[in-house]
Amino acid sequence: MDILDRYRQIIQIILTKYVQIQYANGDIHNETIFDRDRDRYLVMSLGWQRVKRIHGCLIHIDIIDGKVWIQRDGTEDGIANELVEAGIPKEHIVLGFHEPNVRQHTGFAVA
Repeated sequence: MDILDRYRQIIQIILTKYVQIQYANGDIHNETIFDRDRDRYLVMSLGWQRVKRIHGCLIHIDIIDGKVWIQRDGTEDGIANELVEAGIPKEHIVLGFHEPNVRQHTGFAVA
């Protein structure tokens, strides 16, 4: 299996777990959006919390130039750690939500 296909598979497996999250405060659910042609992978949160509409991105991951870019991470523990545990090396993960001059201090890829 090609390394990028392996990364795609890992990302999809991990993000799919977030669909099973049950929210205690509201009628909210998560759904995945996988754009395999453009290597974009998202988890969106949708629903209602009392009278407030919930519609937002929980996780957004892209594969750009062979690296896994975490564009948005709204998880408690950090999706990057899950990706590393599943076999994606830190040097292939970019924390895109950090400013470029901060990335060098994260222990992950710079770009």
